[in-house]
Amino acid sequence: MIELDHVVKRFGELVAVDDVTLTVDRGELFAFLGPNGAGKTTTIKMITGLLRVDAGRVRVCGYDVQTQGVLAKSRIGYIPDQPYLYDRLTGREFLEFVGRMYEMDRGEVGKRIEALAEPFEIGGFMDELCANYSHGMRQRVVICSALLHDPEVIVVDEPMVGLDPKGARLLKSVFRARVAKGLTVFMSTHTLAVAEETADRVGIIHNGKVLAVGSVEEIISLSRSPHAGLEEAFLQLTTGDEDGGIEPAGLR
Repeated sequence: MIELDHVVKRFGELVAVDDVTLTVDRGELFAFLGPNGAGKTTTIKMITGLLRVDAGRVRVCGYDVQTQGVLAKSRIGYIPDQPYLYDRLTGREFLEFVGRMYEMDRGEVGKRIEALAEPFEIGGFMDELCANYSHGMRQRVVICSALLHDPEVIVVDEPMVGLDPKGARLLKSVFRARVAKGLTVFMSTHTLAVAEETADRVGIIHNGKVLAVGSVEEIISLSRSPHAGLEEAFLQLTTGDEDGGIEPAGLR
């Protein structure tokens, strides 16, 4: 569903993403982990078509994101780390606007909004101006906007930011339920516990390079500590030998 083939992105002299090759399958929740500045958000922006690759190729559902952008983007629901809404629209108007962008039937948009409003508990403020929303309220509406057109792929950057524990639990359960039905989720997160709890596979990126990809158990097995968890394995992979780390193992 998501294919990155020797992808490179540079900003001047900085190589933010360095020859990344990665495949995420249908019906998989993939957690993309890395320290600040590792290249996670840059990778996500190339998958969603917000940034152009400098080398390599990105495909979503078989469509090249650069040359078949409309077809690729129509299959994606994107949840950014900072939820942006139009302050002079209500939440309902914003979702209706998103539905029109995806060329959804107006009646179907209304049904989808109602279906999403209840589990995400947005019905109580849907007809208020977005300018009055808290960060958590904005995040819930943005999540609903990403799910509105029933995409084949969800790309999400720090999904739990701004959500209370109940909202975070709901989102995790929604992701797992959708993945069970064949949806693909590509999730960047700093919350290792979320990755450990929900991910089918994990990828670790550092300084623009993917160090390891595998199940949580496979990543943990790279640690030198006999009772390590994902956090310790992650820190050892991304701090290097001089801090007691381990060499990248390149699990696939």
